Amino acid sequence: MRQFLKFMLASMVGTFMIGIVLIMFFIGSLAALGSEFSMEGKPTTVKDGSILHLKLDQEIVDRGSKDQFNLDFGPFRAANKIGLNTLLATLEHAKTDDHIEGIFLDLTNMQAGFATEKEIREKLIAFKKESGKPVVAFSEAYSQGTYYMATAADAIYLQPKGDLDYRGLRSEYMFYKGLFEKLDIEIQFIRGSNNKFKSFGEVFTEDHMSEANREQNRVLMNGLWNEHLAAVSEHRKLDMDRLNLIADSLLVRNANSALELGMVDGLKYRDEVFDILRERMGIAADQELQLTELDTYARSFTPKRSKGGDGDGKLAVIYAEGSISTGDSEEGTIGSTSLSAAIREAREDSTIKAIVLRVNSPGGSGLASEVIWREVELAKKVKPVVVSMGDVAASGGYYISAPATKIYAEPTTITGSIGVFGIIPNMQGFFKNKLGITFDGEKTHEHADMMTVSRPLTNHEKKVIQGYIDEFYLGFKERVSEGRNLTVDQVDSIGQGRVWTGVDAKRIGLVDELGGLEAAIAEAAKLANMTDYKQVELPEQKDLLQQILADLNGQARLWVATEWLGEDVALLKQFRTVQEVKSQMGIQARMPYDLVIE
Repeated sequence: MRQFLKFMLASMVGTFMIGIVLIMFFIGSLAALGSEFSMEGKPTTVKDGSILHLKLDQEIVDRGSKDQFNLDFGPFRAANKIGLNTLLATLEHAKTDDHIEGIFLDLTNMQAGFATEKEIREKLIAFKKESGKPVVAFSEAYSQGTYYMATAADAIYLQPKGDLDYRGLRSEYMFYKGLFEKLDIEIQFIRGSNNKFKSFGEVFTEDHMSEANREQNRVLMNGLWNEHLAAVSEHRKLDMDRLNLIADSLLVRNANSALELGMVDGLKYRDEVFDILRERMGIAADQELQLTELDTYARSFTPKRSKGGDGDGKLAVIYAEGSISTGDSEEGTIGSTSLSAAIREAREDSTIKAIVLRVNSPGGSGLASEVIWREVELAKKVKPVVVSMGDVAASGGYYISAPATKIYAEPTTITGSIGVFGIIPNMQGFFKNKLGITFDGEKTHEHADMMTVSRPLTNHEKKVIQGYIDEFYLGFKERVSEGRNLTVDQVDSIGQGRVWTGVDAKRIGLVDELGGLEAAIAEAAKLANMTDYKQVELPEQKDLLQQILADLNGQARLWVATEWLGEDVALLKQFRTVQEVKSQMGIQARMPYDLVIE
């Protein structure tokens, strides 16, 4: 009954919000009729003397929505996600746009992974150097991530009563062993032989980190922190040892100490920063600043490559972002059917001469990864396929990357995790001892009910599943061996479920070059001998209204779950993950853990 009420409430909320969205969309459409339009049919709203206002407070994903539209409805803000592709194109266009006098980097909050942050930061540095236009950063309180981004600016300002959090990185896991013991649930976790680093299931079966997992975490944290230190040290002219001391001794206590330590250039209120912007950009003190928001500016132009010539053909950028599963793609997931179709479309289209596969995935279904791998392998045989790894391209994410002509990763990309595991929960004790429910039935063969959660696996069944997993791990190693020109033994020595930073992955041969999406695109064009080409993006996106309607039901359910469970909604997400893992005999090529770094 409770479940029924939950889903009824979710449906009611979804229906209500759909009505609101339709009304707002109608109003927005009417308003658009009265606006001016550029030659490409996009509304022109950029005035002379404008400052590009980058307020990166929405989740940054690899690919933005097809239509830029500012939707802000409490929990229904999915349409506001910032596309890295849009952001990079915007900064590139702003470099030579005479309407834009500079950038105001407003960094009170930011939602992005390490590799994404680096790619944006590098683009800001290029904007500053190549255009000669100033970049000014401001925040009421800097996190380590927003401070890292701020160091790309000419000047960094902090609110006088603000704060700068600078104390190093940490990783933290939530372990559920005690919870499942209290519920009389046994998590049967089976990983590939010698997959000691494949620690995903440990959070369900242990109450602390294994030594192998602790080791790889230590190496990973140090690698990410060293990249952070090098960037901050270079642009703030602060010795790396000094920065480590600042973090280790908690020397940044308040805004004044941040200034004294040379971490920021001044303590200013927002209005005072605006005065500095006027002065630096030659704008009269009594003149109102023309702040142009990212989404507004993105609607004012068409990216060069999207409208460019195609004398040499087209280059396709195919986006693979999210967990990998069988079937069609949904928000935040890579469906093997949908992605395979997109790769196949690019392979069979004779006007497309090169492919860039942007992978940002912790992996997922082993079978679905194999299906996608096949299409990448076929595509590579007829045209260059260059993989660009985002924040994470691990396990299944690496599986689908392995056959590429060339692989690019950022130094802070998390990749590798070549390994396999399976999880099958035994809930017999929970049903019997907690709910008073027992099960009985008939079967034609002894193991017909092997995958049920109502009884434990027998020793024989565990050995059979172990065999499935070991066989898949061997196949995984062979795929990597073929794609990377390594022996199977070499792959095993760097596999075993271990994750690596992009820097280490290059050192051990898992990636070819360090660089972001634009570097991968440039390399793919070079491999195909293309200079005059048009860039297209796949899979084809839904129109805005279709996407909003598709997203609303999921957003409503998440909102209801959060309202009911509060902070415990994380438990629901973990339970759903275990449900996914149970499919395909429980075999998963997935990151060894859900990593949260702060």
